[in-house]
Amino acid sequence: MQTSAPDTKTHYLILDGLRGVAAILVVLFHIMEVHFSSHATHPIHHGYMAVDFFFLLSGFVIGYAYDDRWDHMSIWDFFKIRLIRLHPMVILAAVLGAICFWIDPYKSNQPGANAIRLIEVMLISFTVFPSPDIRGWGESHCLNGPAWSLFQEYIANILYAIFNKKLTKMVLWVLVIICGIALAGVTIKRGDIGAGWGYHNMWIASVRVMFSFFAGLLLFRSNKLIRIPGAFAICSLALIAIIIMPYFRYNGLYEALCIIIAFPVLVAAGAGGEIKGAAAKICKFIGDMSYPIYITHYTAVYAYKSWVWNEKPSPSLYIPIAICLFTFMTLTAYASQKLYDAPVRSWLRKKLLKPQSKNSVAATFINQVTPK
Repeated sequence: MQTSAPDTKTHYLILDGLRGVAAILVVLFHIMEVHFSSHATHPIHHGYMAVDFFFLLSGFVIGYAYDDRWDHMSIWDFFKIRLIRLHPMVILAAVLGAICFWIDPYKSNQPGANAIRLIEVMLISFTVFPSPDIRGWGESHCLNGPAWSLFQEYIANILYAIFNKKLTKMVLWVLVIICGIALAGVTIKRGDIGAGWGYHNMWIASVRVMFSFFAGLLLFRSNKLIRIPGAFAICSLALIAIIIMPYFRYNGLYEALCIIIAFPVLVAAGAGGEIKGAAAKICKFIGDMSYPIYITHYTAVYAYKSWVWNEKPSPSLYIPIAICLFTFMTLTAYASQKLYDAPVRSWLRKKLLKPQSKNSVAATFINQVTPK
């Protein structure tokens, strides 16, 4: 289908690439958000919808990687595999967030700026649970805002593991339809789905993950793939077009339709496409980078926001700084993945996982997250 090796599952490289494209859009969205307070005027108007795309990808790949393993894998084995895959970067991002908070020269403007409180919040952040808001922005994860989506990812993984045997296709259809109606209702009423990151709107995060994750799982189990030539290029351009579409009168309906219909079509086309050569290498690279850059980038965005809001620099100054910031984020993510995440996960697998056959090990190594 895309790439494979003897005794291993097919690896969906195009889905890796699409996850990378979505992660880049999120990073650019957050940098530009400093200068555009309204999503209606933001150049990447719907950047927050990349999270819903991550959740959908997650459900699809989780089903692909683990559905056929439950005869020889316990729930605890599954939890260990997922923790090894996701949690080292959660801890690193919390440390980076604490460091950036402490060295921020403008932190005196923030209500919880003392060392003891900061350490307490960092330790809570290590667990990926919501933490006290010492920044004063109402975030559920104040040292690293995007961690809210990892918290929801964990919840979805737990529900999948516990109820997997009861999630027949019929049950999934009912669940996805109910959650889709709830998602559409919330999105249309609000006018957008850009919420879930704060204590005041955390319930919307549950609405978002419940539809997208289980819709992705249903998509995998339905095995309805779309085969088109040039799938990566076409799906990437379509994803970018969806994300940058300007706001208009029926924006809430537009976003609901994108999440409920367009995103599953893109994933089905990505999973059904073929790729090789240089394009395959690009997909693998940006796929490998997608989680590290997603989970670490916002720690630097906090400092950038503080600088812009307090110093009010001119475009001639903040544009080159923003470009340097994006470069720094990319290099930080690359270094984190190569020097920390990969070796730590390798060490944890050897220590915590029992020996497995080649076929079952292959699924463990699939790079999947809601950069998620």
